[in-house]
Amino acid sequence: MNFFGSLASIIAMTKEDQAVIDRFSAIYRFYYDLTQNPPTANWLFYVTIIALSILVYKLGFAKKLPLLKSAIIYIFLIAGCTVLTFLGIFLPIAEGLIVAALILILYKIRLHKEKKSGAL
Repeated sequence: MNFFGSLASIIAMTKEDQAVIDRFSAIYRFYYDLTQNPPTANWLFYVTIIALSILVYKLGFAKKLPLLKSAIIYIFLIAGCTVLTFLGIFLPIAEGLIVAALILILYKIRLHKEKKSGAL
């Protein structure tokens, strides 16, 4: 039954539908191809954006704050990720967050090595 349902959706897809799917960003396209279910792909993409945003925040900007202040920051971060998710369907938002996280990870590794060697 699942095979025939997916077969019917492939047959019913028009050229306009395929043109829109081709414009998806790479990570959203991966989730869409993986699930073939737009709501599931949206939730997976939203969780990915949140996780990457938290990682970038923790690596680059986070300071020791009291629990309530940290909770407020994360609430606003998650609210902002909602907007980023809508933009990220067609723009490379998640890819940019991955690049930012990689740069910050390399920076932290280098900073740790310099502190360890006493150069800093």
